[in-house]
Amino acid sequence: MRAVIQRVKEGAVEIANKEVGRIGMGLVILLGVGQDDQEKDAERLAEKIVNLRIFEDQQQKMNLSLLDIKGEVLIISQFTLYGDCKKGRRPSFISAASPEKAKKLYGYFIECVSHYGIRVETGEFQAMMLVKIHNTGPVTILLDSEKLF
Repeated sequence: MRAVIQRVKEGAVEIANKEVGRIGMGLVILLGVGQDDQEKDAERLAEKIVNLRIFEDQQQKMNLSLLDIKGEVLIISQFTLYGDCKKGRRPSFISAASPEKAKKLYGYFIECVSHYGIRVETGEFQAMMLVKIHNTGPVTILLDSEKLF
């Protein structure tokens, strides 16, 4: 699994000009599922994200986690995180999981994050979405369950 995590003041997602999710202070997570991903990858990534110390403490140091600040999360499925641009000019998505597998693991990842008592909002799997991200800092972190980066 791959995730782009953005620390936000607020975030929202719209589908067909209708808002379907909104959060305040917390994280917007763009989540991609790979062919070889399993439930353990979702569990590991969720645990890492909710405990990642990327929020500022009183001394303006990144020392607090999502759990510490009681933040919220907006999770958006994004298979394009598995786009391979090594050859040519058109990305290949051969490493992305099938839609059936990706939907299942996307849902499981949402459950894993929710398990920590965090308020979670989502987009809709395979929908065309407009994601509004008010990134603070800006702070953007890349994570991969295989620890590639």
